[in-house]
Amino acid sequence: MEQIVRESKRGAILTIHVVPRSARNEIAGIHGDALKIRLKAPPVEGAANAALIAFIAETLDVLPRQVKIISGHSSRHKVLSVSGLSREVVEAKLAKGLRSEGTVNE
Repeated sequence: MEQIVRESKRGAILTIHVVPRSARNEIAGIHGDALKIRLKAPPVEGAANAALIAFIAETLDVLPRQVKIISGHSSRHKVLSVSGLSREVVEAKLAKGLRSEGTVNE
């Protein structure tokens, strides 16, 4: 998961592949060099971006304001920053989320 989560000065950087209009919000595994996240929200008027921020914040147990989309606002491939958590902590919480969702790497 080292390619997906990188260290930054203020926290961690995540590479995400979003699948909007899914049946539920979940971590769905690995998609190339990104973490695959399924979201119920449609990709219109920022709904999927807002849902992604809320989902990542909840998964990592941080405030939504600590999660920012750095690039990919209108793309399925996004880069997010998470302030206040180290790469190791983010990786551990995401791995726990992968296991608890019962998903497999894709």
